[in-house]
Amino acid sequence: MRHGKKFNHLGRTASHRSALLSNMACSLIEHKRINTTVAKAKALRVYVEPLLTKAKEDTTHNRRVVFSYLQNKFAVAELFRTVAPKIAERNGGYTRIIKTGFRQGDAADTALIELVDFNELYNPNAEEKKATRRSRRSTTAKKAEAVVAEAPKAEEKVEEPKAEAADSAEEKTEE
Repeated sequence: MRHGKKFNHLGRTASHRSALLSNMACSLIEHKRINTTVAKAKALRVYVEPLLTKAKEDTTHNRRVVFSYLQNKFAVAELFRTVAPKIAERNGGYTRIIKTGFRQGDAADTALIELVDFNELYNPNAEEKKATRRSRRSTTAKKAEAVVAEAPKAEEKVEEPKAEAADSAEEKTEE
């Protein structure tokens, strides 16, 4: 019976599970997204989100607490230097799990887990690009304005050669 057991043991011993989650958290912080199974992704989210919350306040104590979980000084440095400033205004929900189908060999349900603020496609705070689609009316109006604006320039260019031609014709008649 599993009375009162609220987290997924992932079929591993406690030491193996903690090492697995620690290594996956380091990889997530380093690469900003990783592919894994859905069960591991859900366990990783529960493991890494409190660490991301601790990283928002850069103190020696918080660095030591995070290091006790990750056991990787490069991941801790990356977390406090690059990840924490990006998630500073977010109140939670730092990760996103996207299901990606089933694995070929054992048909395990796979997922992509990523840090929300590092995805440029889904990031709502990023600057929006201008839409490239335009209606017909606006393109024809712009073409008409361009023709009107270029028309005097074309006339000026045409008049100059005529004036030069007239001057050269007068010089020939005088001679």
